Amino acid sequence: MVYYNPKEWFSFIFRINKADTLRELFPLMLAVGTYAGVVTYFLIDFWHLPDTSVLRKVNFIHQTIGFVFSLLLAFRINSAYDRWWEGRKIWGSLVNSSRNLAIKLKHLVGENDAAFFNYTIPLFARSLRDHLRDTYVAEQSEFIAIDPSKHVPNQIASAIVANVYRLNKSGEINPEQLFSITTEITSFTDICGGCERIKKTPIPFSYNVFIKKFIFTYIMTLPFTWAFDLKYFIIPVISFVLFVFASIEILAEEIEDPFGYDANDLPLDSICDNIRKHVGEILA
Repeated sequence: MVYYNPKEWFSFIFRINKADTLRELFPLMLAVGTYAGVVTYFLIDFWHLPDTSVLRKVNFIHQTIGFVFSLLLAFRINSAYDRWWEGRKIWGSLVNSSRNLAIKLKHLVGENDAAFFNYTIPLFARSLRDHLRDTYVAEQSEFIAIDPSKHVPNQIASAIVANVYRLNKSGEINPEQLFSITTEITSFTDICGGCERIKKTPIPFSYNVFIKKFIFTYIMTLPFTWAFDLKYFIIPVISFVLFVFASIEILAEEIEDPFGYDANDLPLDSICDNIRKHVGEILA
């Protein structure tokens, strides 16, 4: 994730970083600008179309669908941002649940059991991060044996529950305390399910494809409407319009799955490190 000071907005205008869509779109902007120049040449200098040509009336179509187009793009970026923000809230809940569980266990368990929970609570966060990224790497530990071929976060949550129930059966945790602890542990699987729902339920395919086709058709037909008024100045104008519309779609694609490695994805590594640090401070 890119960290920045939102008050220094003026410096962003002249800065190009990895998250800037200009890097990705620049070759396409050149191609579309060249296309617009070729269309302008044929319309203005080669065919010498008169003022009565029907092509001069195509701009009414763009004016009609322009409002609808803006609504579609607004919905696209808003729906993607909602997924990004929901993912951030879910991981914020994991931080709180991890801290609360550690605080409750600190006053209930002995030193050996505290070491187990000090390892497994942060391990759940790390395993969930890797599970969402499909990059899980097995960790060797004396506290828990994990089968990487199975659902790793579920195995860790199950191990935590098993040890809590063992402490309850041995009398170290009474039923009232068990009820309080179970609430935090249950939230772990709820959080995992919420993240999987975001990751495995993308924007509907038909809607996603329609937006891309709409952008492509809109941009490719613009030279036929603006060439008569803008002449060859249409080349930078069309390139800029493409940059604006395509950037919205690219940004929406990037943030609708917020658990990866893209520049605008959630800072899961930092969140996992904070959970490990804070749980360690509580249970140390």
